[in-house]
Amino acid sequence: MIQTRALTYRYASGPHLMFPDVDVAQGAVLLLTGPSGCGKSTWLALAAGLATPASGEMTVAEQRLGALNNIAADAWRARSIGFLPQKLHLSAALNVQQNLALAQWACGQPEDLVRIGAALTALGVHDLARRKPSQLSGGQAQRVALARAVLMQPQVILADEPTASLDDASAAAAVGLLLETARTQGATLVIATHDARVAALIPRGNNGQSGFQPLNLLPQKL
Repeated sequence: MIQTRALTYRYASGPHLMFPDVDVAQGAVLLLTGPSGCGKSTWLALAAGLATPASGEMTVAEQRLGALNNIAADAWRARSIGFLPQKLHLSAALNVQQNLALAQWACGQPEDLVRIGAALTALGVHDLARRKPSQLSGGQAQRVALARAVLMQPQVILADEPTASLDDASAAAAVGLLLETARTQGATLVIATHDARVAALIPRGNNGQSGFQPLNLLPQKL
């Protein structure tokens, strides 16, 4: 679940932003929309514990953020949050299997080839385990990055502009992949995007998700 109350953020050299309150149930989908620069990526960074709010409260995956020291926050993030950034940040020096192993090392766990193989198989890229990121297509790299993000079965998946620069068919495939992965793992899914196509790609009604919540993120400048 995700809950915020009176959440604000102050940029080092920019405006002080106040975000709308949200209550998102476990397994639901939250769609953050709004133009570039409105604070969507900042909201995701706050939800992942990578940024600190100026004021207010935010609870994610049953953890009140701000109550943990840096070491505990890193451990919580590795265990509870799956982050799919717009820039996928796959290590060019490592192959696909080793890139996924980084997620296990971040949790203080040894490399588990069975678990890595299962994650890659679930996303249809098991045959790419020995390839380097430079040998992957854009779609393959996105699947690998998603496999890494959900390897530890996080409670929350955060996706930043997952359809950026994609054609219609690829955008539909990317959103479908996120929805199916979240549904399979019972994870809360947050998609931040300025792409107007995304809302239409999220099914309504009895779709296996416990809820869908759109939020036009136009935070008030204080």
